[in-house]
Amino acid sequence: MSTAEAAATAQAREPGSRIKFSSPRQIPVVGVVTEDEEAQGVFKPMDLNRVIKLLEETGKDDLEEKQLKSVKKVVQCYQNGLPLRDLAQIFKILNLCAGKIFKKPHFIEPACNILKLCGLPFLKKKVSDEITYAEDTANSVALLGDLMIIPSSELRIQICKCIIDFYHAEPPKKHITGYQQASSSYKIKMAEVGGLAKTMVQSLVVFENQLVEKLWVLKTLQHLSASEVNCTLMVKAQAASGICAHLNDPDPSGQLLFRSSEILWNLLEKSSKEEIIQQLSNLECLLALKKVFKNLFTRGLSHYDRQLRNDILVITTIISQNPGAPMIECGFTRDLILFATFNEVKSQNPLVKGLKFSNSYEDFELKKLLFNIIVTFCKDLSTIQLLIDGKVILALFTYVKKPEKHKIVEWSAAQYEELQLHAIATLSSVAPFLIDEYMLYQGNAHILAFLEWCDSEDSFFSHGNSFHGTGGRGNKFAQMRYSLRLLRAMVYLEHETINKDLCEKRAIQQLIGIFKNTISKYNDKEEAILLEIQSDILLILSGLCEHHIPRKEIFGTEGVDIILHVMKTDPKKLQSGLGCNVLLFSTLDSIWCCIFGCYPSEDYFLEKEGIFLLLDLMALNQKKFCNLILGIMVEFCDNPKTVAHVNAWRGKKDQTAASLLIKLWRKEEKELGVKRDKHGKIVDTKKPLFTSFQEEQKITPLPANCPTIAVMDVAENIRAKIYAVLGKLDFENLPGLSAEDFVTLCIIHRYLDFKIGEIWNEIYEEIKLEKLRPVTTDKKNLESIITASENIGKMVASLQSKMIESQACQDVQNEQKVYTKVQATHKQRELANKSWENFLARTSNVKTLKKAKRLQEKGIESSRYSERPPNAIFHRTDIKGLNTTVPSGGVVTVESTPARLVGGPLADTDIALKKLPIRGGGLQRVKTVKTVNEPEKSVPT
Repeated sequence: MSTAEAAATAQAREPGSRIKFSSPRQIPVVGVVTEDEEAQGVFKPMDLNRVIKLLEETGKDDLEEKQLKSVKKVVQCYQNGLPLRDLAQIFKILNLCAGKIFKKPHFIEPACNILKLCGLPFLKKKVSDEITYAEDTANSVALLGDLMIIPSSELRIQICKCIIDFYHAEPPKKHITGYQQASSSYKIKMAEVGGLAKTMVQSLVVFENQLVEKLWVLKTLQHLSASEVNCTLMVKAQAASGICAHLNDPDPSGQLLFRSSEILWNLLEKSSKEEIIQQLSNLECLLALKKVFKNLFTRGLSHYDRQLRNDILVITTIISQNPGAPMIECGFTRDLILFATFNEVKSQNPLVKGLKFSNSYEDFELKKLLFNIIVTFCKDLSTIQLLIDGKVILALFTYVKKPEKHKIVEWSAAQYEELQLHAIATLSSVAPFLIDEYMLYQGNAHILAFLEWCDSEDSFFSHGNSFHGTGGRGNKFAQMRYSLRLLRAMVYLEHETINKDLCEKRAIQQLIGIFKNTISKYNDKEEAILLEIQSDILLILSGLCEHHIPRKEIFGTEGVDIILHVMKTDPKKLQSGLGCNVLLFSTLDSIWCCIFGCYPSEDYFLEKEGIFLLLDLMALNQKKFCNLILGIMVEFCDNPKTVAHVNAWRGKKDQTAASLLIKLWRKEEKELGVKRDKHGKIVDTKKPLFTSFQEEQKITPLPANCPTIAVMDVAENIRAKIYAVLGKLDFENLPGLSAEDFVTLCIIHRYLDFKIGEIWNEIYEEIKLEKLRPVTTDKKNLESIITASENIGKMVASLQSKMIESQACQDVQNEQKVYTKVQATHKQRELANKSWENFLARTSNVKTLKKAKRLQEKGIESSRYSERPPNAIFHRTDIKGLNTTVPSGGVVTVESTPARLVGGPLADTDIALKKLPIRGGGLQRVKTVKTVNEPEKSVPT
């Protein structure tokens, strides 16, 4: 049954009637009830080509009426959605209607009706329709932007509504049989492909004096700018500059400014920021932004106005990053500096007269944004004078002080703390450019006094809510961290006036005291911030003490103690990522700057086993530390007391310092790709030190002031420093070296000779490349130098070969000794086994025992003299009646047979009358001995 028949059957049947069957066995036929045409849409066939042809006709009297009727039928036919296959023809009809509006305003309504249909979902019959009709759809959607030139306000507004509906798609009111709704993002994607955003931006020029249409276009662009593709198209159409230049156009509703700022935000976030900044960096745009910001700053009272003001300031801050932006020329920079400082430094400027910040969130954010833009300004040297005139340093230093009790402030405690930290961070960027003002307002005194408060035990509860307050909740560590950053920035200027003033104010002693206190306050929760504080203190001390012996003496033993404390850090923490690496680098730097050159400090460092700690760090085998530690070792070896400490050091498995250095050399050469054989011997005697990088690089002539690759190699790896340290330790008397170490030591010993030869070889090659002909004497000298260098390489290779051969022979001898020991052990084991077998044989067989006894007695007799001296007394060496084959002594105790059964251990001998006393001493005769009667032998019957 068809759908129409089923519907007719359903309509013919009365409601509530029951189906009657003529037979109980008859199968009932149930009519399929479907929605009627009001609930379910059906496309009636319509010839769109005929409508197009009708619209293209001209000259007939009643033609306009027919055309309007035909368009009306199209609208009625597609009132539930536009099929993708018919889209191109429908938009052609729309275009023809729009074209007639110039002369026939009656076509505005049908054109708007078709546009309303475009706001409905597009329909597809097949899944592949979205791909099949993609090009036609993109061209059709792009036509919407082209129609904006039609001089009809109603049509333009409807076009904007139609595009906005792309982003707020609603499901069709009726389901069309055989069709499905296209994906919700399909229209948006087609708008991107068709470049609709670009044409909409270009249409803004048409509406300069038409506020309603302009607001609708801006609303449309606001939706379109949500896409990166559309933002890119808008940037190409100069959307940023076009929109920004008209921010101050009259608009009672306030929508123009809001939507324009939103579009600018989207463009900055989703397209090329550099290109947007370039578009906005012109006098017209900056004047517009300046006027808007001033109006909102001085007159904006609502929450909405303050938010918009802050958004404009952020956009301005981004533009100010461009040095070419005429911020100073338009007067915007001066005004912003005034707005940033008027609350701290009183000004008579009428622009800020009567203005005051509230503690609202928007004003709080504004204050922080003004601090940010000051940091941006200081990067442009042309703004320095404006910062001086605006007394920026004085304004910022009003925050560098401890909180005053009972003082009324416009900010809450948490807000003031965040602004204080932000102001100190801003000073770290600005103060280095304004040294005179920094000294004029006694910046060092402010910072040291504030640090003294930070280090004190005064009760203070920090909120630690902000980015700058991280790690400082419930303490003053955040304030201390940013104050030390400011001090470090000033010290690293190496301005003698600043550093001298700090030392006169006892900054070195104060910083050492703070460091000691941070050690006592150490806990796991604040470990990261404490490590950063300690690192900054050491860096400041390094900057103050470098090149100044008197300041190093002030640093003294207390300073050396804190350095040694850091060097004793658990090596496992170096991999924790909390900042231990940075602290250790700062510590090594402070050894360079605060200890070297001050002999009492050097001696104290050595006495406290500082060299041992340095070598322990180097033994960790971390490349990032080795270079710096070796440099320190080279300098320390100038002290005659250092060599004894270095030679006395022992690492894991009793490793010596010389062995450690040689091991580092081998590792470095392996990483550099130096050619060595498996024994570490030189392979190429002409280029014994060449790295893989040097092999790849061809020699090119360079100016005299440019170092060659061979010279740069000295600074780029640690081989030269290892050579220097070993040279100061004396190559001839290095303890704890293996044969492999000695082979490598041969190369290290000749490092300087090899490097000199390498440089002369580069000179010779450059002369050849430049096609110069040296005089005969110079040529002979060059050749002799190169030959001598090669001979040194051959000599070292020969010495290495002898060492390797000697070690091989020694290894063979050692192996033979070990083999001999093993052989003797096996032989002894065989003898022991044979002796055990003989023993078992004697104890298990009487005949064997007697035979062994006879052999023993015979051997004893044969060992005696054959003739006895006259009057000699013979002493027997054996015990009569004793049946053993082992040498007999004074006392023999047999524990295998109970004494009560055999009458005692020596019942048949004279010694049976003797007994060893319990308390020891000589044998004593016993008066009476109780014997056990032997059992009578039974006579067999």
